[in-house]
Amino acid sequence: MKLTDSVLRSFRVARIYRKNSQKINCVDFSQNGENAVTSSDDDCIVLYDLLEGKVAGTLFSKKYGVDLIRYPHGDRETVVYSSNKLDDTIRYLSLTDNKYIRYFPGHTASVTALSMSPVDGTFLSSSLDLTIRLWDIRSQNCQGLTSTLGKPICSFDPEGLIFAASVDSKSVDLYDLRAYDKKGPFAHFETKFSRVCDWTRIAFSNDGRQILISTNGGMIRVLNAFSGAILHTFSGYNNSKGLSLEACFTPDSQFVMIGSEDGRVHVWSTESGMKVAVLDGKHPGPISSLQFNPRYMTFASACTSTIFWLPFVDD
Repeated sequence: MKLTDSVLRSFRVARIYRKNSQKINCVDFSQNGENAVTSSDDDCIVLYDLLEGKVAGTLFSKKYGVDLIRYPHGDRETVVYSSNKLDDTIRYLSLTDNKYIRYFPGHTASVTALSMSPVDGTFLSSSLDLTIRLWDIRSQNCQGLTSTLGKPICSFDPEGLIFAASVDSKSVDLYDLRAYDKKGPFAHFETKFSRVCDWTRIAFSNDGRQILISTNGGMIRVLNAFSGAILHTFSGYNNSKGLSLEACFTPDSQFVMIGSEDGRVHVWSTESGMKVAVLDGKHPGPISSLQFNPRYMTFASACTSTIFWLPFVDD
């Protein structure tokens, strides 16, 4: 099945899981699309088996907290996550025996982004300590570091060759991974929104041609990844409280989705710039996290509940 406007409008709630007492702050799918993991402000890590359609386990990080959580490249039995209690060390956890494999110390303030390489075991982190760090999953030592002049967020491109970083919600810099800490950015794009807002996430489309900027200001933006030109600015969804709501591309790069304060999901076409769907999942609170499955026709939206959606179309 191909994603089209009508297919997106047909998505309905398939499963609702109420495993959390506080806000879910991150959702991630394994690379093969068969598993999902959520982290939340109540220190829970919930694992989902999507082929069986069930919760596969619940783990806790009560001492350290858990904020941003990611599956490493090609792995669904471990996760890497940042902490929001005690310290700012990043942790590498085995999901099969609930034991830490490795710690990645170095950041001295909250981690603002975690981005896993799509091709190998490296990953990027950015922090309010005004640094971006490159790590290898096999070593606790930082593999590279660049300092920024303001709050950074970062993301790998789909080929794992370059990464994008934004600084102080004003610009996007592109770096060559092989020499970023020596040569600095090879491209710099300035872009300003019509209202004051913090940029909360940056992400490439899977075709590598677009960059998506999420904000806390009720607006999101799509840039041309080569020129920095503004392709679309999307608004018209509820975010009156300045919440950090996560937007995402669909895997085919043809649509952008974001949850809203009123619990609905808004979808736009990246080709036409038109809104194509508003989906109501009856979320009891703001949709803080939203991600589309990279392999299967389903997506997850989360507030304090996690909802998985499926299309319901006539054959």
